[in-house]
Amino acid sequence: MNFMGIDIGTTSVKTAVFNEALEQKISLTADYTLDAHGDIVEFNGEKYWEIVRGEIEKVKGELCVDALAIDTQCETLILTDEKGNPVRPAIVWLDNRATEEAEIITAHFGHKRVYEVTGQPEITATWPACKLLWVKRNEPEVWAKVKKVFLLEDWILYKMTGRFISERTLQSSTIYFDIHKAQWWDEMLDFIGVGADMLPELYSSAQRVGEYDSMQVVTGAIDQIAGAIGAGVVKKGIVSEMTGTTMVIFMPSDSVPEYDEKSIVPCHYNYDDKYCLLSWTPTAGMALKWFKNALCENYSFGELDSLAEAVPAGSDGVTFLPYLCGSTMPKYNPAARGSFTGLTTEHHRGHFVRAVMESVSCMLKSNLDYLGLEVGEIRAMGGGANSPLWCQMKADMTGKKLVTLKNKETACLGSAILAGVGVGAFESVEKAAEKIEFSKVYESKGTDYTECYERYLAYDKILNV
Repeated sequence: MNFMGIDIGTTSVKTAVFNEALEQKISLTADYTLDAHGDIVEFNGEKYWEIVRGEIEKVKGELCVDALAIDTQCETLILTDEKGNPVRPAIVWLDNRATEEAEIITAHFGHKRVYEVTGQPEITATWPACKLLWVKRNEPEVWAKVKKVFLLEDWILYKMTGRFISERTLQSSTIYFDIHKAQWWDEMLDFIGVGADMLPELYSSAQRVGEYDSMQVVTGAIDQIAGAIGAGVVKKGIVSEMTGTTMVIFMPSDSVPEYDEKSIVPCHYNYDDKYCLLSWTPTAGMALKWFKNALCENYSFGELDSLAEAVPAGSDGVTFLPYLCGSTMPKYNPAARGSFTGLTTEHHRGHFVRAVMESVSCMLKSNLDYLGLEVGEIRAMGGGANSPLWCQMKADMTGKKLVTLKNKETACLGSAILAGVGVGAFESVEKAAEKIEFSKVYESKGTDYTECYERYLAYDKILNV
């Protein structure tokens, strides 16, 4: 049997097919461009389906697919009439127009109440509850036509099966979904003026819900959860870290942590009807890319690795704070800025490169320390996983085993696993994940980063205030 995973990202759709041994048979990417004007970010809702349908047709021209599942970003909103016809362009998750509505919701409920029900410690303009309230207040003629409220995965499932359905992980950041009861939060719906009949029927992940063009259609999960499944992060003690432009740390949890007014770590509903924590930072690989483009434009990333490798651990006292776009976790400070400290005339380009890489490794450790969870293994993803030096640095910095993965399309793989579970080809997600192949395993070599890390924390305390 073959299983298709479709990963609908912010500006691209990735499609991959895997067999029962989780061997990748085909992989496609289709890019698209959003309509963005300041805080307003939109896209033609029908176009999402056109792209997905076109990619499916390409795959079916090459091989037979038995089942498929989709993962998407959480908060992209598509509003339709009773017949499922969009009444306005899709409001993309990045859209930030609903700031006033976020303030209205905050004033009424407060952060603590929203977190205790939904797991979301922040109330931002990107959340669907805020977007819906914005449409109601600013586009009354449109609002009068709205009969169905879709998120992106819901929309594609509707186009495939004709059913108005959703899966629970997708609803985690709407702030009108109760993650404890796994159902709609009526109090929030009443406040924003949305009837439960305007929302889809809720399912768990990995449930067969219909058929499209002879393929079984199965509920998926949000992109971060699908990526975690594709990395084998399906039990306690294993976390994933993705060092791309940003850093995202994903970890399963059996419970929702107590509310902490100083924390903005969200808790989401997980594929297994339990929970997961998502910690993220706005700058990670971006910091190294910035340094390369600004000061080492004639160097490749491989050559930067070589420069850094020639410098001892700790960068001979040079410390970089990677806050080029502010700080989020474990300390929330949008006004924070990046900096190099500890410079002398003896330092050269390699020291700067290594200090940048060490700062991201320190950031990983500080987030894991802050979360306070027992972690035995880290699954590394993103562009940072391509650097053996960086991977070894993270293993030494954290004292944890770090593993890179053979398959890089982890979200597509995770969705394909959910599809296989949904049609009974795999006994469970956990059993299927045992087949995931590693690329390389990094064990801590005992390199002492204690002074480096303490220095990082000391400068952070002084400069990140």
